[in-house]
Amino acid sequence: MFFIRCTKSRPWANSHLKLASIRPFFRALPSRTLSTAQSTRDGRPFRLAVIGSGPAGFYTAYRAMTRIQNARVDMYEALPVPYGLVRFGVAPDHPEVKNCQEKFEEVASSPNFTFIGNVSIGTKSDHPDGGTIPLASILRHYHAVVFSYGAAKDRTLGIPGEHVKGVYSARQFVGWYNGLPEHANLAPDLTRGDEAVIIGQGNVALDVARMLLEDVDVLRKSDIAEHAIETLSKSKVRRVHIVGRRGPMQAAFTIKEIRELLRLPSVAFHPIDTSLVPQDIKSLPRAPRRLMDILLQDSPTPPTHCSPPTQTKQQKSWSLDFLLSPTAFLPSPADPARLAATKFTRTTLSDPFDPAAYALPTTDADPHTIPSALAFRSVGYQSTPLPEFAPLGIPFSDRHGVISNDGRGRVQHEERAADASMRIGRFPGLYCAGWVKRGPTGVIASTMQDAFSTADAMAEDWADGRVAFLNDKGRDVGGWDGVKGEGMSGVRVVDWEGWRRIDRAERERGARVGKEREKFTRTGDMLAVLG
Repeated sequence: MFFIRCTKSRPWANSHLKLASIRPFFRALPSRTLSTAQSTRDGRPFRLAVIGSGPAGFYTAYRAMTRIQNARVDMYEALPVPYGLVRFGVAPDHPEVKNCQEKFEEVASSPNFTFIGNVSIGTKSDHPDGGTIPLASILRHYHAVVFSYGAAKDRTLGIPGEHVKGVYSARQFVGWYNGLPEHANLAPDLTRGDEAVIIGQGNVALDVARMLLEDVDVLRKSDIAEHAIETLSKSKVRRVHIVGRRGPMQAAFTIKEIRELLRLPSVAFHPIDTSLVPQDIKSLPRAPRRLMDILLQDSPTPPTHCSPPTQTKQQKSWSLDFLLSPTAFLPSPADPARLAATKFTRTTLSDPFDPAAYALPTTDADPHTIPSALAFRSVGYQSTPLPEFAPLGIPFSDRHGVISNDGRGRVQHEERAADASMRIGRFPGLYCAGWVKRGPTGVIASTMQDAFSTADAMAEDWADGRVAFLNDKGRDVGGWDGVKGEGMSGVRVVDWEGWRRIDRAERERGARVGKEREKFTRTGDMLAVLG
């Protein structure tokens, strides 16, 4: 969303779940049973392990249980709590988006579904209370495994000063205000200056801007982490620059997100450069036409033209700064360990009105510098391979951050044919879904469709009878019972009822302060609820 490196669906990057586009697919979700198709092999129930409990994992589980009768699904999650980016990536002022959790609850309520929380797969848990299971152990006890663990790594800019104090990744910041234990101690300092720079112009960048500019009293009513409220209430940020290398016609943000920023009460929007917008926007396709029309409208709260010191006290504002490429984060002369400004070079476009245009360097050698004691890097996220991928020969593209697959989620690899030529083969029983399959792109509806595609491919393979799966020698496999039989002593495993108890405790904490829930931000506190 986007997370423990191997098993959590991370709040990376895209938190913009389109609820309206999800509901039609779930209207047909049976309330009592999920299996609707007959598909078994020799009477053996199909056993599936899903690694990651975010939307991609739950949608895959739902579809598999629908398509394969009596399918047994075990879902592994490194944290004690489920839902991945729905819990830790969706902006706290978007509560309606989280309604999809109700449908995930229906899936988890099936007697053929098992949640195994607080257990990391293939690498040591990054919180002290979690357990670890080798991937090889999982492979021994299932017919199929779906990797749906999201994107754990930030893309970096690779410019000087990227690690000075005051420079944060958007992923860290989003996780921090949403109560992700991994980033609970981020403690961003929002008091050192009134200007902030966000590098990147996707929806996550706009989320970060909105959190910096929103009235804290509005956020208090949401499920935002209490430590975030305390920090934001002391913030001195009044001016936010959302910076991109290209122009408005190439921007990655959506209409919904830009409207929300424009509608923030008493927050001004600085007009964009109209030369970057076609004169005749009526000739554009519907989506870009609507977006350009919104960007060209006057701000409901016009920017004041008073001096910066007065403006800092009276008004918050933001802008979309186009055609700028970052070159360095400049440290403060008084404190070289802290950020003072962000330096850019100007760019131009191969075609300013082409949505696919690329940025080019200009002959303008003068740098553009924005004073900023606070900067956020929001240029994308990347999945990482599990440590056992390489020994097992599971190919992973570090460049693209995906597991090699056929487009429908079947994991592939190169193999040598009998005539010594190289061909593409597939790993029996290995599948992938979500961002680790296609990269960190799209909204929740595309994640759902992607997960459905993977589950459909898996169901077709199982029904075929000729396609090889894991442990496909006629013996039954034990799933989670077999895995824990190999030794799980001393590990506190959280089942679905355990999650419900944590959920109830968080809701009770929230009710005491007038909000829906107050999340636990330490895994130890989550587990303490269970005694």
